[in-house]
Amino acid sequence: MFKMKYIVVLISSILFIGCSTNRIVSVNRVKDNNKSTVNNEYPSKKELEIQNKDVVSILSPTVNNTPINTSDKVALYVHKYNAIAQYEMQKSGIPASITLAQGILESGAGNGDLTQRANNHFGIKCHDWNGEKVYHDDDKKGECFRKYSHPSESFKDHSNFLTSRPRYASLFKLHKNDYEGWAKGLRKAGYATDPKYPSKLISLIKRYDLYKYDELTFVSSKTSKNITEDKYRIQKGDTLYSVARKFNLSVSNLMKLNNLKTSSLSIGQQLIVK
Repeated sequence: MFKMKYIVVLISSILFIGCSTNRIVSVNRVKDNNKSTVNNEYPSKKELEIQNKDVVSILSPTVNNTPINTSDKVALYVHKYNAIAQYEMQKSGIPASITLAQGILESGAGNGDLTQRANNHFGIKCHDWNGEKVYHDDDKKGECFRKYSHPSESFKDHSNFLTSRPRYASLFKLHKNDYEGWAKGLRKAGYATDPKYPSKLISLIKRYDLYKYDELTFVSSKTSKNITEDKYRIQKGDTLYSVARKFNLSVSNLMKLNNLKTSSLSIGQQLIVK
């Protein structure tokens, strides 16, 4: 009787192990092929590969080559718009640090209602504006503000706003790295009524090292050597992603325009950007 029970237990164990082995082999087969046998549930290995290092930089954002806390809205704002601010500095001479600090302050780091509805990062009101408009409560209820189709248009208009008005002319005589002079000069020229406006800008610039973007950027006097009507000459620090952002292009479109097979760039290389 004891032997019979032992034989039954032994046979049951063999059957259980056999079934389990089949399941393991089945699962391993799925893993080895890196796809599911049902409805292609798992992506292929090729789909999982990220070959473009510019994409990696988006997934792992940095500010001045330092990894940032993705919960820090200001740091994310700087990561997203520093290339545009540097490009505008090249064209206009407005320090990138000032543009970024103003954008952060005026737009609530990109999260303000006016920015969300109108891509207006600098709180510029309609004035003589002929484009689209939105109405927003500011100093008065229902004031008219400019609306843009893309954030880069807001940055461009910010540059035009400051360069086209005589009251800001003295600021362009300051050294390109004198962000403190710019911060105080903007308040003095009437850009903002808040007496603490300069100190707020300076605090943001120092806290997030925004002045480093001024040091990396060529001033407008050198711009003609790097930008023509439809081409851009690669400078130190440029990446395929930053160039694409400057000209409102996707990385893939920029690569197609220039028949690029990799994201590698060299200083002095010319890229077609239109």
